Amino acid sequence: MFKHILAPLDGSKLAEAAVPVAASLAQTLGAPVTLLHIIEEDAPPEIHRDHHLRQADEASAYLKNVAERDFPLGVAVDIHVHTAAVKDVSGSLVEHATGEFQPDLIVMCTHGRSGVRELLYGSIAQQVVAQGITPLLLIRPRTGASIGFKLDKILVPLDTGPAHDASLPVTQQLARAYQSNIHLLTVIPTFGTVAGETAATSSLLPATTAALLEIDVENAAEDLQEHLDELKNNKLQATAEVARGDPATEIVRHSERLPADLIVLTTHRKAGTAAFWARSVAPNVVRRAHVPILLIPLL
Repeated sequence: MFKHILAPLDGSKLAEAAVPVAASLAQTLGAPVTLLHIIEEDAPPEIHRDHHLRQADEASAYLKNVAERDFPLGVAVDIHVHTAAVKDVSGSLVEHATGEFQPDLIVMCTHGRSGVRELLYGSIAQQVVAQGITPLLLIRPRTGASIGFKLDKILVPLDTGPAHDASLPVTQQLARAYQSNIHLLTVIPTFGTVAGETAATSSLLPATTAALLEIDVENAAEDLQEHLDELKNNKLQATAEVARGDPATEIVRHSERLPADLIVLTTHRKAGTAAFWARSVAPNVVRRAHVPILLIPLL
């Protein structure tokens, strides 16, 4: 599963929201962690109202302090500062992830509801996921004292088709490590929430579209039952259901209803990063959900 975790930090308290999650995963899974800071060219003196780390020595001291302060004894933590200033921080992170370190997982904060967050979607998260290589765990920033990380309930939205089953092996291993409950969810659009080519077809053939959607519901229920039987045969606690409506809306709604501690989503690898981010359900879920989201790129 996850044998090496990479946690990029910029020195801000917002970014540090990812640290308790990385520490918990590292301790529970026995995985080493690399804390990474990339020196940005012409960086502003502040980032998210905190001091921006612009010098290699202060960045090294900061990462060392985080490693000693926030990680349990016995967890192997390495630090790395990319000292050559770069203009494209997100591109540099992708290079580190796919080249020098090759982690199994990147853990980072979404940086809040702001233009910065949208910039993040358009750069770091987008590029990493679109590479189709490294799973990315996005953490919402927290206010006030840290409450640590728990993983009692995992929500796993599954689209139709075997490709999206790629999220299940990781989910099973996490659930076993944390003794979590798994909830499988497939969302079939209603007649009023279909999109893309199906939406165009629905206006011309409404009765046919409605009938096909009902068939999709039946097929989804059968697929979920097979997954549910497999999970229970593997001695895991699991439930499953089919919902109707807009996929992103229903995923967020179910994550709040459970409530879920983690959403595991597979994401399509597109020919271009802009195409991925424009068409995927994932960014809509990330923008609206209040829990960590694990994005698993499909090759």
